[in-house]
Amino acid sequence: MKIAVVNEVSASKHNGDIMKALEGRGHEVINAGMKSPDETPELTYVHTGLLAGLLLNTGTVDFVVGGCGTGQGFMTSVMQYPDVVCGLTATPLEAWLFAQINGGNCVSLPLLYNYGWAGDVNLKNIFDSLFSVEFGKGYPEHRKESQQKSRKMLFKISSLTHRSFAEIIDQLDDEVVKPVLTFPSVLDIINVDGLTDEKLKASILKRV
Repeated sequence: MKIAVVNEVSASKHNGDIMKALEGRGHEVINAGMKSPDETPELTYVHTGLLAGLLLNTGTVDFVVGGCGTGQGFMTSVMQYPDVVCGLTATPLEAWLFAQINGGNCVSLPLLYNYGWAGDVNLKNIFDSLFSVEFGKGYPEHRKESQQKSRKMLFKISSLTHRSFAEIIDQLDDEVVKPVLTFPSVLDIINVDGLTDEKLKASILKRV
């Protein structure tokens, strides 16, 4: 699995904890967001929501790990975009259930609220649980067929109820788009020239 980590400014000091907790799992991990509070331009959870949506909708990554102070802001932000199903995962049990029942492609972590002693250990345990099960298989066993159907339906609803990502990039204000597209390495990570969606490619290049 190809995973992107997209820290926003308030939780960027825990970027190293997240990266370390994801080590040794056989995944390719891309550190696409803020690594420290000193980086510019500054990305808020509004910006990292757009960045996560862009990374998923371009097929750059399969999964995004994000978050903010409580995790609520990033989750709300990223769910504004098509084909994104995000879960708030503060505990290993929530991660374990989210993977099986919702089978989403993004998690939001609370990285300041209740992030105290052994917070880095909790992160490791969350990822242990998240990646220990088959995504979308359903839980408990007698509910799996219904949950698999609901999961497919939810992704379809997301596609039908959102604009295309090219339209989104075209119409969002500069204060949202510019910090994301000018953030170091983002355009390289996405590989804009290699995008097969010509409308999205044109929209991004027009805004750079």
